Amino acid sequence: MERSKDWLDEANGDLEHARNDVRGGFYNWACFSAQQAAEKAVKAVFQRMGAEAWGHSVADLLKELSKKHDIPERLSDEALELDKAYIPTRYPNFHPSGSPRSRYTKNEARRLIGYAERIVKLCTDLLSKI
Repeated sequence: MERSKDWLDEANGDLEHARNDVRGGFYNWACFSAQQAAEKAVKAVFQRMGAEAWGHSVADLLKELSKKHDIPERLSDEALELDKAYIPTRYPNFHPSGSPRSRYTKNEARRLIGYAERIVKLCTDLLSKI
């Protein structure tokens, strides 16, 4: 069953979650939610194409998607940065000291949300054409 609309709905929900986390001061979770939004948006495109999308790397998923669609290099670079928020934002033992809550800033969270917004927009546009 083709469920790209469900994946895109979750992507948009994760973006809203990220924005709410910034307002609440949970910058690590805002960064993680931004990564999740981008990942789910790209997976929505794979769903529509009838293809399987494995893994959690937004950069890798975009690289695979670029075999069929034009992906701006800027978005690929931004995806690499989003991928860095997948694990360290959640696990204290990833950092030499301090909890993830103390390791992320409002500016960083806003930047990653911007990256995710651009990737979600690209995917939304692709979905309207497939």
